[in-house]
Amino acid sequence: QVQLVESGGDLAQPGGSLRLSCAASGFTFSLYGMSWARQAPGKGLEWVSGIYSGGSDTYYADSVKGRFTISRDNAKNTVYLQMNSLKPEDTALYYCAKDRGITVGDGFDFWGRGTQVTVSS
Repeated sequence: QVQLVESGGDLAQPGGSLRLSCAASGFTFSLYGMSWARQAPGKGLEWVSGIYSGGSDTYYADSVKGRFTISRDNAKNTVYLQMNSLKPEDTALYYCAKDRGITVGDGFDFWGRGTQVTVSS
C-alpha cells in the first residue's frame, strides 16, 4: 500500500534552515508529482510547493518563494523540502502528498502523517 513518511521537522531559530524528507513506497514514485503542504495551529491547510514527476518543474506558494526549495530523488523514492530563512509564521505541521498524475495541481490521493516544524527563538 502507499506510504509517505515525513521526517526532518524540528525546532529552529528564525533565520535558520531545516530540510524535510518524505520517503515514499507502494507506488511507482517516478510517475507522480509530489507536493508539500502545511497546517499551522488554528489555520487551514496551505499548499506549499510541488514538483513534477521528473523533477523538471517546481512550484511554490508566494509565502515561501525564494526561501524554500523542493527537490526529489527518484532513485531513492524521496522528495525533499529545503527551508531557509525560516520565519515564525512557518511554524506548522508539514505534510507530504502524492499528486494524482505526473504534474502538480490535479489533486492529491495520499498523504503522510506530517512532521512538526517550529520556528522560535
